[in-house]
Amino acid sequence: REREREEWILSSTSWASSGSCTSMRVSSVCAGVWCVACAQVYNFTLRAPCCFPARAVAPPIIQTSNFAFKDLHHLREALKNRPSGYFYSRRGNPTTDILRQKLAALDGAEDCLVLNSGASAIFLAVFGNVRHGDHIVSVKAPYRWAQHLLDVVLPRFNVHVTYVDGRCAENFAQAVQDNTRLFYLETPLSNDFSLQDLAAVAAVARRHSIVTVCDNSYCTPVYQQPLSFGVDLVLQSASKYIGGHSDVVAGVLCGRKEMIQRLSQSEMMTVGNHTTPLHSWLLLRGLRTLPMRLHRISESTKTVVAWLQTQRPRYVEDVLFPLHPSFPQHDLARRQMRGAGGLFSVVLQPCFSAAEIENMVGRLKRFLLAVSWGGHESLVFPCLASAETQDVSPATVVAHRMLRIYVGLDDAAALVQDLQQAFEFGLLASSAKL
Repeated sequence: REREREEWILSSTSWASSGSCTSMRVSSVCAGVWCVACAQVYNFTLRAPCCFPARAVAPPIIQTSNFAFKDLHHLREALKNRPSGYFYSRRGNPTTDILRQKLAALDGAEDCLVLNSGASAIFLAVFGNVRHGDHIVSVKAPYRWAQHLLDVVLPRFNVHVTYVDGRCAENFAQAVQDNTRLFYLETPLSNDFSLQDLAAVAAVARRHSIVTVCDNSYCTPVYQQPLSFGVDLVLQSASKYIGGHSDVVAGVLCGRKEMIQRLSQSEMMTVGNHTTPLHSWLLLRGLRTLPMRLHRISESTKTVVAWLQTQRPRYVEDVLFPLHPSFPQHDLARRQMRGAGGLFSVVLQPCFSAAEIENMVGRLKRFLLAVSWGGHESLVFPCLASAETQDVSPATVVAHRMLRIYVGLDDAAALVQDLQQAFEFGLLASSAKL
């Protein structure tokens, strides 16, 4: 038993690293969800030699904070090459390393960090690439906590931001200053779904030696790979599609090995915003079904969006979905996105009052009233919820009559029926005005 224990300790690194395919690129996903590259990343159909302890099929959870060494000699050797071994799970863990390598392969990246939230991934990517006196150019209206970092936290360190309309790459070029260090992108944005041209913005950044960071939470690497367009670092909230079950909070940051290792050995180790072995295992579970879930969600979303378009002009003023032909940046979406998930926005007609919109939302039976997205459940978020009650004015403020909808794994026809009855009974009194 003692010999088996020693072999287990000394072999943990080898089975963790062999449980993935870091050299596999997934650019061939362009033709669709299913391909050999995806099969290797997810272990769908290609068989590989058993590499986990006790011949386990699923990767195990190494739920430990600490790692032991056979003797003083092995401890000294490990200390000489600290980044490559296991000492303490804040630095690295075998279960997390399996996940890291699979996610890096999926994103076409050399390396990857898995963190305890998407906000942590944003913080690490931005804070780790700026210093006192630097300047950032960011797309307007990014994720709320990204904007909080840029507006509130970084100015304490004399780092300031200029926001630009990201729909035109030239706006980034015009905002560059002598001390501009970083471009912050999020495409599509998660309310109006406006896009940035990744290749064009990355080209501007390269001309000025500026680091580019992109939040890819909306698409995931299955539907968009910012690194392939020249972006330096790509991040996403793994709480959403990768986890896929609304039961884990995590973030992912991918890029070149040199950049990822530098962030890992400095900012991540200092802040301690790593994920846990259990959360890594939950994400590995979700990763195995990611393309199938996204495909189902994407097809259902097309059905729901198509029906909503038929409700114009009686109830609906606009539907904001990047891959619908009516979307203003549809051509760009088709060029840099292979698909879209289940998130979109509906703008109701300006004649509806706040009370009527709230009544309509309250009548929905299959959509949960919640933030976030990416899980099994279909969700709705009325944007007027973010405004003070006395300031709500749907007639004059477009955002106040906007519903952000997420289509989950529910039956598409059932979701359409639910929206239809909510429109008819929640907005019926006002529809006569049109």
